[in-house]
Amino acid sequence: MGLLCSKSRRYNEAESEENTQAAEIERRIEQETKAEKHIQKILLLGAGESGKSTIFKQIKLLFQTGFDESELKSYIPVIHANVYQTIKILHDGAKELAQNETDSSEYVISSENQVIGEKLSEIGGRLDCPRLNKELAQDVETLWKDAAIQETYARGNELQVPDCAQYFMENLQRLSDSNYVPTRPVRNLLRDSYGMAQEDVLHARVRTTGVVEIQFSPVGENKKSGEVYRLFDVGGQRNERRKWIHLFEGVSAVIFCAAISEYDQTLFEDESKNRMMETKELFDWVLKQPCFEKTSFVLFLNKFDIFEKKIHNVPLNACEWFKDYQPVSTGKQEIEHAYEFVKKKFEELYFQSTAPDRVDRVFKIYRTTALDQKLVKKTFKLVDETLRRRNLFEAGLL
Repeated sequence: MGLLCSKSRRYNEAESEENTQAAEIERRIEQETKAEKHIQKILLLGAGESGKSTIFKQIKLLFQTGFDESELKSYIPVIHANVYQTIKILHDGAKELAQNETDSSEYVISSENQVIGEKLSEIGGRLDCPRLNKELAQDVETLWKDAAIQETYARGNELQVPDCAQYFMENLQRLSDSNYVPTRPVRNLLRDSYGMAQEDVLHARVRTTGVVEIQFSPVGENKKSGEVYRLFDVGGQRNERRKWIHLFEGVSAVIFCAAISEYDQTLFEDESKNRMMETKELFDWVLKQPCFEKTSFVLFLNKFDIFEKKIHNVPLNACEWFKDYQPVSTGKQEIEHAYEFVKKKFEELYFQSTAPDRVDRVFKIYRTTALDQKLVKKTFKLVDETLRRRNLFEAGLL
């Protein structure tokens, strides 16, 4: 009898412990569900090369702890590969132009640099590039300064030359140091002191594949007024867009990046397609998605820094979408006129592509330069304020 009681007591204790554990699991699930309800989901969308991933990295630097030592070191081979791939594009482009252009002499690489060029072109074509050392950096610098390469660089829009080209070419000696880690000291304008801004990482180009996400709050998670956001970045190339659809449910806002400087460039994956026309068609498609009926839209007209330099040399009507553009002035006035024209085109597209029952959803446009940390921070503060006001309005508190 005593044995039976003992077994019964142990069974009841075990059952009680299991019930306690189950209750604890339920409590945690409930807490996590409640927490999830306070996290707003934001999608960062746009075509390839639009600057989405640079924006994503800026958010990590601004509103999280930035990149730790291991993350920074992981960018070393990426940055070195960017250097080799860039010089290969320029070398191979110069050879092609020298063969096909009427006035081909200006694209002929000097005889003393041709061997260097062939060597670097071979390295740039490898899947696994060597670490950039002082000797190779000197070779890259020598070829970069060749007159034919400079003439080719001036036509970089025709050759898929990355935006980071000049930045990395101007920093070859630092990048090739044996103790190099991707950081660079710059003056902190807000604190009037010197800090470490990871500019090299921001300039590094690696195509986004799959989905990456971060959680952040622009005003700090400890402040009651601050919203918490979960930002998703997905690849912008055509073959990556099939991965977008499964992320479209439960989205609070879409941030769409459009690189306004790329009106005279073609896609990496389809050189017959103008990048701006691709962006127009993609923006139109995203706007019409049924699941975005009440979703806020934020449009970043990105790469303004490149746009304002290019507009004086390449007419805006080089793009079919902007064929009705007429310049009115020069200097800063013309830059603003051109920008406002592009902005108006996107506004018109938004309202043309938006059903009547969706016209009251939030739509904001911001001029951005993804590499400008101060501007990105200011812009996200405005985005945060806009979304918080929308939430208060929907809750009947505004």
